[in-house]
Amino acid sequence: MLTAKFDQLVKQLRVLPGVGQKSAQRMALHLLSKKRPQGMALAQALDEAMREIVECQRCHSFSDESICPLCQDPRRDNTQLCVVETAADVMAIEQTAGYRGLYFVLGGHLSPIDGISADDLNIDQLVWRGK
Repeated sequence: MLTAKFDQLVKQLRVLPGVGQKSAQRMALHLLSKKRPQGMALAQALDEAMREIVECQRCHSFSDESICPLCQDPRRDNTQLCVVETAADVMAIEQTAGYRGLYFVLGGHLSPIDGISADDLNIDQLVWRGK
């Protein structure tokens, strides 16, 4: 423990997937000792992203606008709909540049053991979209 503020920084870095206590401490020390301007830029980008990136009203991916660029693109094939678990899946498929249809993000997967039911996902909107 260096200071309470350092501990808070480490605690917040640990919310990232795959980041444990030691990794978070290493990141915090690196930012504080060698990369303060980059740390400030990271903080600003994170602040802006948390305030300004929203869920697309049509597909539930992430966007700067209420309707994402993919849903707005008239060149997309609106007769094809790829249903995926997360926005990360949309990004992975888009990187292949092989799919030209639209997407629908469920927002997770069914997991009764974790208490995640169909009501916790975007299934109702998917059914409505198909009508």
